[in-house]
Amino acid sequence: MRLASGIWVSAYLTRLRLADIPAFVVRRGDETAGAVLVKLNTLDGQARAYQRSFDLMTGDRRWVPLIEAAEPEVDASIRKQVSFDSDLWVIEVESRDGRHLLDEPGLD
Repeated sequence: MRLASGIWVSAYLTRLRLADIPAFVVRRGDETAGAVLVKLNTLDGQARAYQRSFDLMTGDRRWVPLIEAAEPEVDASIRKQVSFDSDLWVIEVESRDGRHLLDEPGLD
């Protein structure tokens, strides 16, 4: 069973807050079935956007980079994704050392 998007986002933001990592909901998507993009802003002009991907070989879900580039390019890529998917959530995480917690258990 898959967790509703709004609940997952809330849990993710709580984990980030407990780790003292600032994060913001930039775009609110569909509460139950919206996909989630996570933008990691390293505060040095660079950024990465992550999307959840399904591995056909193992059946696992994992977070993979969609784009890694200068922040304006990442923002443009996210805008393009939003134009295709009106239910999309966008979460922005700010971390100079690149911490996003997406590799922790329970967030896949």
